[in-house]
Amino acid sequence: MKKAPFRLTPYQVQWLMIVGFLTAGYALYLRYLVIEFSTAALACDAGLQTMVCKSRTLVTALFQNSVFGVVALIIAVLNIMRPSVVLLTGGLVAAGLGIVLYNVSLSGLAIGLLILGFARPAPATA
Repeated sequence: MKKAPFRLTPYQVQWLMIVGFLTAGYALYLRYLVIEFSTAALACDAGLQTMVCKSRTLVTALFQNSVFGVVALIIAVLNIMRPSVVLLTGGLVAAGLGIVLYNVSLSGLAIGLLILGFARPAPATA
């Protein structure tokens, strides 16, 4: 019995586009208006305790340890083994954050593996 390859419905494609654009927008906001913006960086480094400074500290710790890239890579490998929209969405979010927030090599590899997941057959439905 031959399985059909994993394909997305138009609604799933629209969902992934919305999630992808929101992820990229939030990552760009974090990078250019929170992490690299000199006024915010100086205020946070001086000890300001706002939500922006706490998120700046958290995101900085995450991308310095390549968490975004590693998570994206793990989800992409799981998506190759068993393709699903949930894994594709999680991988897209992690890889999108990783590409914008300095984890380009691992996140780029994860994006390639996520694309390769479309060549695998879909899981059998009962």
